[in-house]
Amino acid sequence: MNETKLVAASLLFLAACAAQAQSSSPSATATLRPASGSQVQGQVTFTQISANRVRVAGEVTGQQPGPKGFHIHEKGDCSAPDAMSAGPHFNPMNMKHGRSPTAGHTGDMGNIIFDDTGKATISMVFDGMSVSSDAPNGIVGRAIIVHAQADDLQTDPTGNSGGRVACGVIGLEQIGLKAAAESEPKTAR
Repeated sequence: MNETKLVAASLLFLAACAAQAQSSSPSATATLRPASGSQVQGQVTFTQISANRVRVAGEVTGQQPGPKGFHIHEKGDCSAPDAMSAGPHFNPMNMKHGRSPTAGHTGDMGNIIFDDTGKATISMVFDGMSVSSDAPNGIVGRAIIVHAQADDLQTDPTGNSGGRVACGVIGLEQIGLKAAAESEPKTAR
């Protein structure tokens, strides 16, 4: 009987540790806004799942059906109407353009596929990047771009993916801080 309680307690402890580790993984989001007169918009989340490994998830709408280039760009600046203010692909290792962050630029994420309704559901995992602003391969503070055309996965430096139709700046999620600030009592001044 005591052995059963010890096993049960150990399993609960391990589950709690796993939940704590999972919830403390750095996470960042970007809200994609239309650029170049498009209607493309969406939300993308980046979650660190291990060293230099990031899960990218989200939804983008308003694009023509088919594959479209999807990249992280160097600057976290979406102020230009055509999103050219975001600069080139994020490429801290000076690699040639490729299929993924480990085969090309850190910002190379290939294509996302839009269905017949103009929606793309994103669920990908990439090696070679981190949810950080100070690591050499850190993506926080940079821009995520959806392009007008498919990335051909080879033409350097852009993948021949056309204009920029949506742009969003990648920022750390601070849900816990926001909730704490909202629960603090307001004082009159």
